[in-house]
Amino acid sequence: MTVHADYRLSQLDELEAESLHIFREVAAEFEKPVLMFSGGKDSIVMMRLAEKAFFPAKIPFPVLQVDTGFDFPEVLECRDSWVSRLGVRLIVASVEEAMASGVVVDDGKTSRNRLQTGTLLHAIEQEGFTAAFGGGRRDEEKARAKERVYSHRDEFGQWDPKNQRPELWSLYNGRIHAGEHMRIFPLSNWTELDIWDYIGQENILIPNIYFSHRRRVFARDGMLLTESEFNPLRPGEVAEERTVRFRTVGDLTLTGCVESSAATIPEIIDEISVAVLTERGATRGDDRFSEAAMEDRKREGYF
Repeated sequence: MTVHADYRLSQLDELEAESLHIFREVAAEFEKPVLMFSGGKDSIVMMRLAEKAFFPAKIPFPVLQVDTGFDFPEVLECRDSWVSRLGVRLIVASVEEAMASGVVVDDGKTSRNRLQTGTLLHAIEQEGFTAAFGGGRRDEEKARAKERVYSHRDEFGQWDPKNQRPELWSLYNGRIHAGEHMRIFPLSNWTELDIWDYIGQENILIPNIYFSHRRRVFARDGMLLTESEFNPLRPGEVAEERTVRFRTVGDLTLTGCVESSAATIPEIIDEISVAVLTERGATRGDDRFSEAAMEDRKREGYF
């Protein structure tokens, strides 16, 4: 009697297999890829996926961080830990250096977070990268959902949603002309919950500010922002210590935290399972300029 095992992949296993395939496909197809690596949870999951995709060999491309100069120290510490352990080349594209050299213009009004776009495009052009892995997910923001796995960028680094290429049967069209590049999104079919499930399953090291902790914060524009020398208080604002955690990390002058007692991954999963706002909508000030803020920035060349 022949016994056939009921072999089925879990949802996470299916997502992982798709992402591993994308990493390998890009490494084989593109001359010079790079992985965008901020030290946040999504980019760390991408780093883990890249590690598994090419094991036992090393990751065959460098990682790139666009540094505003206002990053959380805990995030930079975690970034450096991953880079050191995996032995990958880290390229830091500094917004401050880009302003000093005239690559981007500091008009005194535009946030450093928005100046990341010009800094990123300059780094891609300078290094000659033909593909850049980004951590966009399908549930993160409306504009993200318009992109597919391969997102074409023209010679100016800009994105036109009308020029999206079909991806039937997971076949990706990576053809580009000189000066153009592709943004690649291996997490296109993942959600915030999937990310946390995977972090728990793989026991992945992430910055400790994603977990509940005590922090001095103040309220501004409906968000709780970190007290810092980069965040001078305005008239009427008062800083106080609260129990909080971050759902997403970025420029600390614009990234808010949420009051939370979730100190473990299961507790975080329970918390976001009932959340009514996406992490960016709830805690990222740079996405609040308008309904189309993210899409406008992506058209200009943002992540």
